[in-house]
Amino acid sequence: MVRRVSGPFVDAGREVVVAEAVRTPIGKSHPAKGWFRDTHPNAMLAACYTDLIGRTGLPPALVEDLVIGCTAPFGEQSRNIGRNAWLQAGYPPETPATTLDRRCGSAQTAVNFAAALVSSGVHDIVIAGGVEHMGHVPMNSPAKISELYGQPWPDELRARYDFVTQGESAELIAERWDISRTEMDEFAVRSHTLADAAARDGRFVAEMVPMELDGQLRTADQTIRPGTTVETLGALEPVFRAEHGRITAGTSSPICDSAAAVLLCTREAAQRNGLRIRARIADQTTVGVDPIIMLTGPIPATRKILQRNGLDVTDIDLFEVNEAFSSVVLAWQRELKPDEDRVNVNGGAIALGHAVGATGARLIATVLAEMERREGHLGLVTMCCGGGLGTATLIERVEE
Repeated sequence: MVRRVSGPFVDAGREVVVAEAVRTPIGKSHPAKGWFRDTHPNAMLAACYTDLIGRTGLPPALVEDLVIGCTAPFGEQSRNIGRNAWLQAGYPPETPATTLDRRCGSAQTAVNFAAALVSSGVHDIVIAGGVEHMGHVPMNSPAKISELYGQPWPDELRARYDFVTQGESAELIAERWDISRTEMDEFAVRSHTLADAAARDGRFVAEMVPMELDGQLRTADQTIRPGTTVETLGALEPVFRAEHGRITAGTSSPICDSAAAVLLCTREAAQRNGLRIRARIADQTTVGVDPIIMLTGPIPATRKILQRNGLDVTDIDLFEVNEAFSSVVLAWQRELKPDEDRVNVNGGAIALGHAVGATGARLIATVLAEMERREGHLGLVTMCCGGGLGTATLIERVEE
C-alpha cells in the first residue's frame, strides 16, 4: 500500500487536485524559421485555455481566477496577458486574472500560488500557467527598457552585489562542483536522446495542445536534435567565457516560445463538475540563494520539501529538474544523489527548449503524464531562477 503524503501545505488547508495540465508545442525563437514567428503570445496562451476547457468540459464561467507567469511582461506580453488571452479566447469577462514574474520559475510559482488560493478557501477552481514568446519579446527587452526608464540595479544595489549573467553563473557552478566540459556535453546528449525517444514513442501526446503553425498542424517540439553526439557538441566554442569556458550553446537551453496551463480545484469541485482527478498538490516551496551563483536554488528547495514531508530522495518516483544548463542539473545530482534513471526521463530543456515564463507549468504537465504512464506515485518539479531563487512542487498521483 502506498503511503499518502501529508505535508505542511496539505495540512494547512483544503486538498488541491490537478484536473488537467497541457502545453503547446515548443518552437524556436527564430525570425524566419520559428514556428510561432507569426503568432501573438495571446493566441499561445488562449490555445491552452481552450484545450483545458475542451478536455474537461468545464463551463468557463466556473473558472474563478487565472494566475499566469511571464518573465517579460512588455510589448505583446504587457497589460496582463493572462487576462488578454482569456478574453481573446472568447471566455466570460467576469473571470479575473493576474500575471506574475518570478523569472524562470514564473509558471511554477503561478501553479503554486493558484494551489494556495484553492487550499486557503479563496477559490474552488483556478487555471494557472505561463507563456513566453522569446522571439517577439527577447530576453534583452528589460535592458532596452532600462535605457528609457532607469536601471533595476542602481549603484546602491551594485555596491552590495557584483551581478553577472546566468551563463556566467552556470560557469561558476561548473567550477564549484568541478564539472567537466565532457560531462556536461554527455548530459546534453542524454537530454536529446531521451527527448527524441519520448517524442517518437508518443509520450508527449497526453500533454500536447496541437496548433496550426507555419502552415502545418504541429504536435511535437521544434528544438530536439536527433543524432546529437559528444563529438558534435565538443566542436562548439564556449559562449560565456572567452578563455577557459566550459558552457556552450549545446549545454544551454535554447531560447524558445511556448505556453502551458494547469487546472486546479478542490476535490469537491472536481466531483461536482465531473472532472477527472489526476493528482494532488502535496506541498510546495520557494527558496532564495546567492544572487551571483544564482542557479543553485533546486538543491536547497529539494532538500527542504523532502525534509518537511519526511521523505528521502529514494521516495520520489520521477524528478523534473529544469535543464537551464547542464551544470545546474549535474550539481543538483551530486548533492542529492538520486537514481539518475528517475531524473528528466523524457529529456529536458536542453533538448526541448526553455520558454522561461512557461516552463514551470510545462514540467508539471510532463511529470504528471509520465507518472501516469509508469504508474508512479510521487513526482517533484524543481527549477533554478534568475536572481537566486529555487522553486519546488511535490505532486502525488491520485489512484482512483
